[in-house]
Amino acid sequence: MNLRFTKMHGLGNDFMVIDGISQSLPEDGLPFPADEIRRLGSRHFGVGFDQMLIVQPARGDADFRYRILNADGSEVSQCGNGARCFARFVREQGLTDKQSIRVETAAGQMTLNLTEDDQVTVDMGAPLWAPEQIPMTAKAESDSYFLVSGSQAWEVGAVGLGNPHCTLLVENVDTAPVETTGPMLESHEQFPERVNVGFMQIVSRGEIRLRVYERGAGETLACGSGACAAVVIGQRRGWLDEQVTVHLPGGSLQIEYAGTGGIRMTGPASRVYDGSIEIKTD
Repeated sequence: MNLRFTKMHGLGNDFMVIDGISQSLPEDGLPFPADEIRRLGSRHFGVGFDQMLIVQPARGDADFRYRILNADGSEVSQCGNGARCFARFVREQGLTDKQSIRVETAAGQMTLNLTEDDQVTVDMGAPLWAPEQIPMTAKAESDSYFLVSGSQAWEVGAVGLGNPHCTLLVENVDTAPVETTGPMLESHEQFPERVNVGFMQIVSRGEIRLRVYERGAGETLACGSGACAAVVIGQRRGWLDEQVTVHLPGGSLQIEYAGTGGIRMTGPASRVYDGSIEIKTD
C-alpha cells in the first residue's frame, strides 16, 4: 500500500508520523509486519527514524489514540519528544483546531498543550516509584538500586513514566560510557520489559546535562521521558529543584515537577518534510 507520512523531530529525536485517521490502518496489533517497520526505520534503506508515531481515532473520550513503534519493531507506551511532534502534526494536518489535546496511550491519557511561541507542553503524568509499576524486580522500593552484571555494578535511580527508566549519575556526559553501559543496562535482568538508560551530569540545582540510551533505538539525540525521569530521580535524591533545564545532545527541555501531580515538559517540535512510500502490509 502507498502511505503518506511526515518526517518530524523533537530536538533531533526523529519520527515517521502517520495519519491513521484519513488512511486505513489496522486498529489492533502491529499495523505493519515488524520486519517492514525495521526496514522503514533504517537510515540506509528506508525513511530512517528512532520511532514511528501513529495517529488513530480514540476509543474513549480523548481526542486521539497515540501509538509508538521503535525502529526495531517493538511497541512502547510513552515518548515525550514524540508527543510534542504528535501535537504539532494533528494541528498542521487539520485533524484538530484545539490548543489543548487529550491523547490516549497504552499508559493512559496525556494532555498536550500548544503554546503561542510554537512550543509544546506535555503533562507526562505522575512518576511511578513502586518496582512492580516501573516495572523492575526489587525487594522493596528505594531511592536507588544497585545493578550487578558480572564484575560490574552501578547505582541507579529507577522510575516508571509509562515506560521504564533508570538514571545513573556521571561526572561528565561527554566521556560517559553510553555505548557500552547503555546496552548492558537496557537488557538487565531486573527490568523484564527492558529499560531506558539515562546518564546525568548535574551542573546546578536547576540545570543538568543528559544522554539517554533508549530501549529498541539505542542512543538518541533527545529523550523527553528520559529528561523527566532524570529530573524526578534527582529531585528525590535532593539534588535538584522543582524547575530544571535539561541539556540533551539535540537541544534543551524545560522540566517542572512540584512533587505531586504530573510532570510538565516543554520543548519544540519540528516538521522536516512530507512524503509517501510503498509499505508491505503482510
